[in-house]
Amino acid sequence: MRSRVRLRALVLASAVACMVAGVVGGLGRMGLLDLPLADRWSDAHGPLMICGLFGTLISLERAAAYDRAWAYLAPCSLAAGGLCLVAAAPLQMTATLFVLGAAAFVLVTFRIFLLQRAAFTAVLVAGAVALLGGNVLLVTGWDVPSLVGQWLVFLVATIVAERLELSRVLTPPRTANVVFLVLVAAFALGATLGILERPGRTMAGIALIGVVLWLARYDLATRTVRMAGQPRFMALAMLLGYLWLAISAALLLRTSSAFEYDMILHAVFIGFVLSMVMGHALIIFPGLTGVALRYSPWLFAPLLVLHLGLAVRILGDLLEIGTFRSASGPMVLVAIISFALVLVLARRRPSKTVI
Repeated sequence: MRSRVRLRALVLASAVACMVAGVVGGLGRMGLLDLPLADRWSDAHGPLMICGLFGTLISLERAAAYDRAWAYLAPCSLAAGGLCLVAAAPLQMTATLFVLGAAAFVLVTFRIFLLQRAAFTAVLVAGAVALLGGNVLLVTGWDVPSLVGQWLVFLVATIVAERLELSRVLTPPRTANVVFLVLVAAFALGATLGILERPGRTMAGIALIGVVLWLARYDLATRTVRMAGQPRFMALAMLLGYLWLAISAALLLRTSSAFEYDMILHAVFIGFVLSMVMGHALIIFPGLTGVALRYSPWLFAPLLVLHLGLAVRILGDLLEIGTFRSASGPMVLVAIISFALVLVLARRRPSKTVI
């Protein structure tokens, strides 16, 4: 158990390194950092964040839940690929590690499905397969804009599958679960066809709107947001994430501008995915590290800064205002750093907030 805890800590540290490099690369792409490292990591921004950070975190969580030694091949390979990107290793080497990690991740999620045959575990498998598909395309030489739809499916399917599992508390009718599966399948097909070309983006956008409406009806967050303390914080993070998922769907359906690719991706990756990570941090990270984290009402501040920063970016993209686009990067960075700081400081002293 101790060796696995140490391994998890090492993998988490690798994911954080990928996040730092990805953020620096992102700031470099926006012209906010004029450093050699920023230039080096700017081209790797997407793979660093999707595979090196989110892929590593999600596969690590799944490996810890499955609790088999071989399952850690997935997060270790994805983290190793991310570190190779950080070190500017050849893309072929890093992409091969990403493929190996994604393949192991598919095996883990499929084993979980066999142990618990349910709609949500089936969607988890679909998400893992999408990650593998995107990484295979990467290793065969496809550029990121051409394969990013697969990575979108991976993240969206993984997160909504977990929300589907929790929705069982409200006992939605069987037909509602069937509708959910159809919507996720339609989104996966549309995103695979391409988020920049029709009919793929139209299909993906309509399906995403359906997913958001389904979550608005059956997700627990719509109830727990009325509670106090940690439940409200988590629910607000969920609901804000769903709002950005709806915005990304609207962008897929209607937007035709110079920055449409930027808007669609960041509405999902920052507005939806990163908000979900913040919302679940108090549950996920203690389970992976054994370190107890305390809720603090100050967590609301970085969460709101994150979404405000993204709103500034989307507005800058829509109106093509460079100042807004430039301001959004530091705001998101401040949100991430301050969120981590609040968690560290809250852990050092008992919280008096009623949860």
